Amino acid sequence: MSFLRPGAAAFLTRNRELLAAAGVAAAGLWLALRGGPFYGVLGGLAVLAGAGLAWIGLRRRRFAQAGAGPGVVEVLEGQVTYFGPRYGGAAALSDLTEVRLLERAGRRVWRLAQDGGPPLFIPVEAAGAEALFDLFAALPGLDAGALIAALARPGTPDRLLWRRGAGPALPSR
Repeated sequence: MSFLRPGAAAFLTRNRELLAAAGVAAAGLWLALRGGPFYGVLGGLAVLAGAGLAWIGLRRRRFAQAGAGPGVVEVLEGQVTYFGPRYGGAAALSDLTEVRLLERAGRRVWRLAQDGGPPLFIPVEAAGAEALFDLFAALPGLDAGALIAALARPGTPDRLLWRRGAGPALPSR
């Protein structure tokens, strides 16, 4: 039994990182105003840490897609696994060669190409798909801003976002 309305619980869940960052920044501000140079520096560092956490939380929030897509995504120690109703699979971060955002059967999906294996297709609204942001951020040369921008434009049918050894995000074809 929950003591919160479903809308309030959804709001708190969706914004939990931003709320935690605001708490860190508020605690830092309180500490900085306690007086003295030691507390001022320590509080200022906490405010900066809160601002950094808020920046990361905001990017993760913009990456997460609303909806109830099919399947479940699990990211564990550099490996992504997708358990879907019709298809699924796994791909290791070190084996990824390409990341694309495309439309398949009327649904936007991530296409993760890998060395020596078939590509892995993951719907952007699948449960747990927001964990892909941290996985993608670990790819060398990937521009996280390009990921978020591609998700914000739903009309793009096929967008190459990263290729191993190709540097930053590539233009769509």
